[in-house]
Amino acid sequence: MAIALPMNVAVGANRTRARYMPHRVLPGFRLTLGFTVLYLGLFVLIPLSTIFVKAGGLGWDGFWTTVTAPRVMAAYRLSFLSAFYAALANTMFGFLVAWVLVRYSFPARRVADAIVDLPFALPTAVAGIAFTTLYAQNGWLGSQLIPFGVRVAYTKLGIVAVLTFIGLPFVVRTVQPVLENLESEMEEVACSLGAGRWAAFTRVLLPPTWPALLTGFTLAFARAIGEYGSVLFIAGNMPMRTEIAPLLVMAKLDQFDYQGAAAISAGMLIVSFALLLAINALQGIGRRHAR
Repeated sequence: MAIALPMNVAVGANRTRARYMPHRVLPGFRLTLGFTVLYLGLFVLIPLSTIFVKAGGLGWDGFWTTVTAPRVMAAYRLSFLSAFYAALANTMFGFLVAWVLVRYSFPARRVADAIVDLPFALPTAVAGIAFTTLYAQNGWLGSQLIPFGVRVAYTKLGIVAVLTFIGLPFVVRTVQPVLENLESEMEEVACSLGAGRWAAFTRVLLPPTWPALLTGFTLAFARAIGEYGSVLFIAGNMPMRTEIAPLLVMAKLDQFDYQGAAAISAGMLIVSFALLLAINALQGIGRRHAR
């Protein structure tokens, strides 16, 4: 049986409910969802779908033959492995750079903080030319490494080096805000209670920064997979050795093989999406574990 509340009680309940309801600045869910779908459709889904439509002209047999050719598989392997190694290096060194910028005060700290963003502003072709000039056999650093049997320019090591350069800001700028919000007293308390440096790092510092580290790794990895301009100069573009997948796509386009270029691009998109989806799943697990 329904119970009728007095008018003043009902009005007071409505006012209390309205007071604690969240106030949203943007319009409602349906309108914002519509704008989201429209934006993603126009600028992401429709352009990417044209790649698969163009590659579909080869048929399944032609597509599979194109993406599994030895030269293409070698380019895939080099692209994804180089991107992985560069992202891994950026995760380790980017954490150290963010730690120094947050935890220590030193002269020219603001200058060092601004230098981190230079790869964002610098054209990638300029970065490739700079690395090639520096690490060539007659370059400033390359000539010093030759006696030790180390070659950087026109090798896989050079590709990883230039991909590390362009991906560093993604990790630093992702981890830096997390470290700023993390109180340093927590580490001091852990050390005062008898925890060593490694225990304080793994049990106090690493858990809250792990999701940010994984996010920075994902961004650096995704950026490195599709990099073209900087790698063009330092790789040497030798098939089966230093030819990455984006360079092979450009070579197909220069040969007017548009369907082959679309097929290689579609293969990269499929593998990249699967890898990023797996990384995002791991990131979600890490966030739940941190909570």
